[in-house]
Amino acid sequence: MRILSSRMSGASLVLMAILSVVPVLPGTVKAAPFGARSDDLATQSDDTPTRKRARIRLELAAAYFSQGNYPTALDEVKQVIAVDGSLSEAYELRGLIYSAMTEPKLAEESFRYALQLDGGNGSAMHNYAWMLCNQGRFAEADALFAKAVNYPKSIDTGRTTLARGVCQTKAGLLPDAEKTLQHAFELAPANPAAAYNMANVLYLRGDYDRARFYIRRVNDVAERVTPDSLWLGVRIEQKLGNAPARDELAATLRNRFPNSREAIALELGRFND
Repeated sequence: MRILSSRMSGASLVLMAILSVVPVLPGTVKAAPFGARSDDLATQSDDTPTRKRARIRLELAAAYFSQGNYPTALDEVKQVIAVDGSLSEAYELRGLIYSAMTEPKLAEESFRYALQLDGGNGSAMHNYAWMLCNQGRFAEADALFAKAVNYPKSIDTGRTTLARGVCQTKAGLLPDAEKTLQHAFELAPANPAAAYNMANVLYLRGDYDRARFYIRRVNDVAERVTPDSLWLGVRIEQKLGNAPARDELAATLRNRFPNSREAIALELGRFND
């Protein structure tokens, strides 16, 4: 089960928010069995009875994780590993759980072991990279993101490219981030997270006209609007000296999200924060 990847099945996590990149959960795509053609993908029908039991339990663990019930999810993963200790996805999910429980050392050990078991587990690379990014270990994270996109059968490369661009932005590598996020947008132009993050890096680089183009792809669709996207739109129009457009976005922010931190920043006039 993988969220935001081509290996999605079963229950899912909340989809990617405008500003955030959520982890991807372990899925069911794996290497072809010995003797199969190189373009074959193994399916669940190729699993042994033991592996099938482990995968069923893994789906249960993933469901608990998606609900935020981390202790129960961890207990289920332990039972998965007891059934089949060679399942890379189980250690990957354990890494996600430990990361959510603020146990970075245990999380890193789990991600490393998941990759030791399956060096082509792209989502484990993605999740490990995102954890490293959140720890400020940007160079290590970037290298893993770059590697993960070489495994399109186990990860949604567009989402991983987006995550890499967000991490590069956090690292202050704005030219690199712009290039990466441009590619992410080209891979998924309908994804509001790609449009938002592209607008954000262009705003940070002072390219306000282009930033306006991308943020309007979010704010012009009512269902996509968030406090973050409206506030970024307000600040872009402020920089461009377009008071009518700025005030229209500001009114929407006040009306739809009156208690948000962005609305508070608006009332305080903190346009440069």
